[in-house]
Amino acid sequence: MAQGDRVVNRRSFLLSSAGLLSAFALSLIPGSRGKGQKGLPFAGAIIGPSYDLGHRLLKGEFPKPGQERKVAVVIVGGGISGLSAGWKLSKAGFQDFEILELEPGVGGVSRSGENSITPYPWGAHYVPLPTEESRAVKELFEDLGVIEGRTASGYPVYKEKFLCFSPQERLYIHGKWQEGLLPALGATRKDLDQFQKFKEIVLGFKRWRGKDGRKAFAIPMEMSSRDSDLLALDRISLREFLAERGLDSAPLHWYANYACRDDYGCHYGKVSAWAGLHYFCSRDGGGDSDESAVLTWPEGNGWIVKRLEAKVKAKVKTHSLVYRLTDTGKEVLVDVYSPKENTSIRIRAKQVICCCPRIFAPYMIEGNSRGADSSFLKEFQYSPWMVANLSLNAFPSTKSGMDLAWDNVIYDSPSLGYVVATHQSLATHLSKTVLTYYHAMVGAPPVQERTRLLGTSWVEWVDFILHDLAKPHPEIRELITRLDIFRWGHAMVQPRVGFVWGEGRKRAARPQGNIYFAHSDLSGFSIFEEAQYRGVLAAERILAKQKVPFSSSL
Repeated sequence: MAQGDRVVNRRSFLLSSAGLLSAFALSLIPGSRGKGQKGLPFAGAIIGPSYDLGHRLLKGEFPKPGQERKVAVVIVGGGISGLSAGWKLSKAGFQDFEILELEPGVGGVSRSGENSITPYPWGAHYVPLPTEESRAVKELFEDLGVIEGRTASGYPVYKEKFLCFSPQERLYIHGKWQEGLLPALGATRKDLDQFQKFKEIVLGFKRWRGKDGRKAFAIPMEMSSRDSDLLALDRISLREFLAERGLDSAPLHWYANYACRDDYGCHYGKVSAWAGLHYFCSRDGGGDSDESAVLTWPEGNGWIVKRLEAKVKAKVKTHSLVYRLTDTGKEVLVDVYSPKENTSIRIRAKQVICCCPRIFAPYMIEGNSRGADSSFLKEFQYSPWMVANLSLNAFPSTKSGMDLAWDNVIYDSPSLGYVVATHQSLATHLSKTVLTYYHAMVGAPPVQERTRLLGTSWVEWVDFILHDLAKPHPEIRELITRLDIFRWGHAMVQPRVGFVWGEGRKRAARPQGNIYFAHSDLSGFSIFEEAQYRGVLAAERILAKQKVPFSSSL
């Protein structure tokens, strides 16, 4: 990316006045459809996590354990939090642990797929440049070779091929593509003035240092200032925040709502203003780097998953459903079901790190923690998402404006648009590509949207996707050779009004005896940095308890 090619996106528009003015087990799910249905010239399927097996946890009908073994630390869940906990334990030289994962592969919402064209993401697909406080992320990226050196000022130097190539983002609006996602095309003078006012508000928060000396908004979020006037922002929605400041520009409100749907899977009328502002105000480019830059790979954050897994592969056991955790006070009895053998085993562990969504823990925990009040977990609500990967035999036309970008968004669309999996390719010529299409289901309460997610057939989802993408790409139907859909029932926790700094989230993060919790939902919103932080934090607490010497990554 040339130094002057700044993309007008959610980060860089705030710094650029010029911008303002211009299951994983690939099994078919019943109801899936293939080639020939409804005259479609391509095949596809609905794939996804093992919902039936996961829901079996609610019933608790499992065979009694037939064997026992001992492992000092058991990590339940192989998503980013679980893998990060294993990474930290291993780095400290502690090897007596296992990571138990329900699915055939690890990764959680950062998992990925691959076909003859390219690898592609099934969920999370980028990481912004780590902030000053994101020490564990920088340490990991140094381990993985993403950071290849330091500047004279001591700031990280990122390997060029992992920085998102230009053009980074574009928006389809008024029948044309424009650079960046802020709706500048067709904006009135009033809109532009309000864009500028919002920019000044955000810059003010970025410069803010609380009475405790902390940034107003930091990553990890626990390092943010606790000033009362800042925490008060958690008690109103982002929409209310804009209204209170006289910001009523329709394009600005669309933009704020898009950011909340994209970052949190939640409507901006329900997202806490503190969380809504956090995204805009917490990024700093890691020092002297371009704040708009992000790190990405063809398979998205699946690239990180593969390399984390390689570091702890001998410790990972898939097809392992933990259905009971019994804390006796001296140890935790971990009962694990293997669907392949239809058998259960018992692991005697000193400590457990529970890295699954926090709401699932009460279904597993017994013993000394069984009677603990868990009513506060009702505050945890999760967004369902539909993600589709479209394999194309040719690239979409660019007649309606600028070249295909990495991130491509349609104004006033119910979807979040699509990213291009081949965007980072170094090949001189590509004839085919894969588009990863994202849809956060925010139109109704999460329970209703989950029901709709699971009840919608492949053909119905294909109709939805084609109708949406035909606006900028009338030829899209003829380009598709395969279209697969992934259903995420609990993709992201929603940072609703009062949740981020409420007592429920804080209580949920506390250990229960020998059981520790580590998941991004404990931070109030689901981003890579928070998932990693929670996993590393739990690992460091256990290392301290085990009296294992270590250097903190936090």
